[in-house]
Amino acid sequence: MQTNNQHHRLILKSIAHKAMIERGLLTGFSFEDIKQLSKIVSQVESSSFIPREQSERSLIDLRELLWCSIDNDDSLDLDQLTYAQLQSEDNLEDKSEDNLEINSESKSESKDVVKILVAIADVDAVVKKGTPLDDHARENTTSIYTAAEIFPMLPLKLSTDLTSLNPNQDRLAIVIDMDIDMSISQGGKIKNSNIYQAIVRNHAKLTYNRVGAWLEGKAEVPEEVLKIKNLQENILLQDKVAQLLRKNRHEHGALDLQTIQARAIFNEDILEDLQIDLKNRAKELIEDFMIAANTVSARFLKAKRCPSLRRVVRQPERWDRIVEEALKYNYKLPLVPSPLELATFLKKQKIVDPHRFPDLSLTIIKLMGKGEYVVEFPDENEIGHFGLAVRDYTHSTAPNRRFPDLITERMLKAILKGENSAYSNQELIELANHCTEQEDAANKVERRVTKSAGALLLASRIGETFDALCTGAASKGTWVRIFHPPIEGRLLYGFTGVNVGHRLRVKLIHTSVEKGFIDFKRA
Repeated sequence: MQTNNQHHRLILKSIAHKAMIERGLLTGFSFEDIKQLSKIVSQVESSSFIPREQSERSLIDLRELLWCSIDNDDSLDLDQLTYAQLQSEDNLEDKSEDNLEINSESKSESKDVVKILVAIADVDAVVKKGTPLDDHARENTTSIYTAAEIFPMLPLKLSTDLTSLNPNQDRLAIVIDMDIDMSISQGGKIKNSNIYQAIVRNHAKLTYNRVGAWLEGKAEVPEEVLKIKNLQENILLQDKVAQLLRKNRHEHGALDLQTIQARAIFNEDILEDLQIDLKNRAKELIEDFMIAANTVSARFLKAKRCPSLRRVVRQPERWDRIVEEALKYNYKLPLVPSPLELATFLKKQKIVDPHRFPDLSLTIIKLMGKGEYVVEFPDENEIGHFGLAVRDYTHSTAPNRRFPDLITERMLKAILKGENSAYSNQELIELANHCTEQEDAANKVERRVTKSAGALLLASRIGETFDALCTGAASKGTWVRIFHPPIEGRLLYGFTGVNVGHRLRVKLIHTSVEKGFIDFKRA
């Protein structure tokens, strides 16, 4: 494929559409989808967005709380808001649904407990089960983010507007309410929790990079934080709780992995680079709150004797190779898979060799195997999520972007309304398999376009040599990733004896933008 005098973005968009079709994924919305969308828009324009009376008992007005969103710089589909509150003894006494008292200021502060509220966009209020838009979301099951184009699970008019928790807009939400123990002995444990429906308002749209730099002491307080009275203190409190939640999970064997995610950098329509998206304190804050919220959702469904769609990572597929990898660092792991032992090893290596830690993380992830969706019924033992060290875990916090989260949202709302389950057991089993398959297909599309983007960047560098890390070794081939730009390709020659985690020197011998091929030989 010739790339001269052509816009890179257009080339990659064409490749993305082809990859979507090859994987059986929908690239656009049907006439019936657009027809339903137009009806939703006209209904919103002709009446209040809130379709129920605010006085209704099941809907709590929480618009005055200092809700904020923290997401990527370019994110427009805002699925969740967060808020922290020092808890009073009065609020701790009665957790029944008839006494859900949420105060912006506590009467008698108790530093041993902090209430964390996570508001999740009520997408189901607009996109009903069995409608054309729901069928589209059910088919793809996820928004797909390629280097050149986003294929949203729901139309942008919904996911970035009417069902997005946008700033200064009243929105319906499902609220995950958690009391977090801050004491020295029990720090990071969820003492009490509840789930209910509410009206919320986002008071500040914040970004990971600006908030993260501030929390890490690398930058001043973001201006958008200073504009809102008491928001600075609230985010600092959120960060304190998040770090304690993380510490508690790690003590129980959660894996601290630092993967390398490449983001395409365009100058207008010309691809200039693939840059690494690094973790920071703000990303960790949201990650920790979402894990806690997902855990509470799973436990809530189980307590109500309701089946749930769980996200699980079973025992690592290649634990023997993980043991071998640890031995290279003079660390002996047990022969039986242990998340706690693996977490201890990773924590040690992150301190000892932080620069190579992303490479070690990538190796461990490759050897762990894929996650999957399964249905767990109330009387069954939980499979759990090996990497997160939690037994109860369901996806519930991103219903604009992931269909499993929309499924869970409907299951939760059915319970809150006293109705029958939103899905039958057989539906859930079929959806679990379908979501796993489609998520795998979506990941392959994203990787396919990233490889074509990498081929574009490397097309003029044939014959150059690079340091690389082996990321895959099987009968179908051996793959390596070079470090800058962070691109993966196939090792065509000299792969004998090379295994996942090995570092080596490779020479670039061939690229194909159209096919996404980047080929190396051992140097």
